[in-house]
Amino acid sequence: MSVPLPPTPPLPARCDCQAIRPTAANGPDGLAVRAASTHLQRKLWTALEAHHVRFHSHGAAFVLAPETFATLRALLCTFTSTERQEVLATPWHGDGPDPWQTAPLEQWLHRLDTAWFSDACQHLSFDVQPIVELRGLQVYGHEALVRAQWDGQRLGAPALLRAAAAHGQRRAFDAHARLGAITQVYPALPRDQRLFINFSPSVVYNPDVCLRSTFETCRQVGADFSRLVFEVTESEAFPDLTLLRRYRAEGAQVALDDLGAGHTSLTYLAELQPDVVKLDRGLTHGLTGDDARMPLVQALITYAHDLGIRVVAEGIETAAELALVTALGSDYGQGYHLGRPAAQPVFGGLHLS
Repeated sequence: MSVPLPPTPPLPARCDCQAIRPTAANGPDGLAVRAASTHLQRKLWTALEAHHVRFHSHGAAFVLAPETFATLRALLCTFTSTERQEVLATPWHGDGPDPWQTAPLEQWLHRLDTAWFSDACQHLSFDVQPIVELRGLQVYGHEALVRAQWDGQRLGAPALLRAAAAHGQRRAFDAHARLGAITQVYPALPRDQRLFINFSPSVVYNPDVCLRSTFETCRQVGADFSRLVFEVTESEAFPDLTLLRRYRAEGAQVALDDLGAGHTSLTYLAELQPDVVKLDRGLTHGLTGDDARMPLVQALITYAHDLGIRVVAEGIETAAELALVTALGSDYGQGYHLGRPAAQPVFGGLHLS
């Protein structure tokens, strides 16, 4: 049964923060680098001198020309990972800095290394990986895995997400990928399958604004909202439950990804009560009958079932792992043994050898 979408409020189709900003063609004319404390400022000056980096001073900052940027990564090795967050850089344009673009120097270096980001976002595509009911080996749905083709190479989600963070465009990229999954993948799915879409709640500051584009895109492709499963990574530190409940109220499902690998406690699992929870592949990969992880996996599956939550075992790469998680009561499985990421979805059931 189709679930009607909510009425459209009188707001723009997409918030400005959801649009990918173009990358400047030539980058900044320089970087004004400074440290957040006197101690680190002295350490920064010493490091610049030791690496023979030419600069001129502007107040408390050391202004570096583009030809010096190649040495900055080696310079950062002088600092601990904690200290690096306090070594800041501001882009220099013309005769002065742009204080609105101040960020850790490490982030700026990654931004310079990924100048391809905005252009690559115009060439997104998706692989899909099946999520399979373990009792009958019928395909329940597919997870959309974002990719981008750029300069002769195929970029995966980790590279794209790191670049989005470096450019301060996590919110825009999340929306762009979410809408791309709905428009590109949903129409290709069999009618009885669900589409799992990766979703980061921290990028949504106002559901009425930030989720409007999702609803509008579903209307454009004729998507049934009840066939969408929004998959939240457990590395999100306690996402906004009101937001997730908004999706569920409209008929969609919510899945919690990577249980056992991040911030989420079992108390939080009970509070959110997602429709589906995915066990992190670290709990299932290489699992054997006498494995010390067996009682933990069994306990997590039992606890989820007691809460009315269905379980997906990720990382299934062998017939032995499949047999074990099936015996432990997992509802679904996902992994190379059940299907690798591919351009087209799997129809019907699996016939494993």
